[in-house]
Amino acid sequence: MDLDQYIKFIMALLFVVALIVAVAWLMRRIGLGSASVRASRHRRLGVVEVLALDAKRRLVLVRRDDREHLILLSATGDLVVDTTPSGDFRSALTATAAPAPNAPAPTGIAP
Repeated sequence: MDLDQYIKFIMALLFVVALIVAVAWLMRRIGLGSASVRASRHRRLGVVEVLALDAKRRLVLVRRDDREHLILLSATGDLVVDTTPSGDFRSALTATAAPAPNAPAPTGIAP
């Protein structure tokens, strides 16, 4: 091959790459790009948090619309642990950890 053929090949390759870039830019400009499609669509389902308990079990907090579901995933099966309105898991955890209002204070002396 002559040097002239190599130069033609490189010029043709650059022309094709420039055409691909121009078409991609034009599609994104008129709104056919994937980024604009994702931004306009509202997602109803999302994973909020995942906690691995051990090698075979994990807790997954899933948000759907205005509800959150705590799901235990394991090799033997899946289990819905709790379902609450969105954002109530933290308040539910602090409410169960607090002592009852009428409970006697611990004295440290065994009866």
